[in-house]
Amino acid sequence: MDWDTAVFYAVNGWAGQSAALDWLMLQCSSATNFVVLVVAFLAWRAWLDWRHGLLVTSGLGVSIGTGDFLGTLIKSWVARPRPCQVLPAVQELAGCGKMFSLPSNHAVNTAAAAALLGMLFPKTRWIVVPLLLLGGLSRVYLGAHYPTDVLAGWCLGGLLGATAGYLVSHSPLFPASSGK
Repeated sequence: MDWDTAVFYAVNGWAGQSAALDWLMLQCSSATNFVVLVVAFLAWRAWLDWRHGLLVTSGLGVSIGTGDFLGTLIKSWVARPRPCQVLPAVQELAGCGKMFSLPSNHAVNTAAAAALLGMLFPKTRWIVVPLLLLGGLSRVYLGAHYPTDVLAGWCLGGLLGATAGYLVSHSPLFPASSGK
C-alpha cells in the first residue's frame, strides 16, 4: 500500500466513530459555510471602505474562479478516481462525488482565499490557516479525496491566491496600512 492510501485510511478510519467529529468535518467541508465566512469578511471590509472591499472581492473572485476552472480541467486530464470510487471499506459520509479526484477543488478554492486574505490581512492568518487545514483534512476524513489531492489543490490555490494578493496589494487603490 502506498503512503497516500495509507494516510487516507488512517484519517478516513475515524469517520463514523464520533457524531461530533463527523458533524465538525461536514461543516468544515461545506461550501456554503465557506461562502458565508468569506462574504461576511468582505461585507465588513466594504463597510470600512467600499473601493477597498471591491478590490479585495475582485481578487478573490478571479483567484477562486480561475482555480475552480483550472482544477476542473486538471481533473479531466489526470482522471484519477476518487478513493470512494475504487478503494474498499471507505467510510463515506457526504457522498462520493461524480468528478475525478485530483486536485481537490475545495482545497484549491480555500487555499486561494486563504493565501489572498492572509497576504493582504496578516492578522487574519490565525483563523485562515486553521480553517484551511481543517477544510483539507475534512475532504480526506469524509472519503472524498486522497491526501495528495488536497496537497495539489493547496499548491494550485495558494499560487493563484498569492498572485491575486500581490496584484491587489500593489494596486494604487489598496492602502498600505489596511492589513495591519
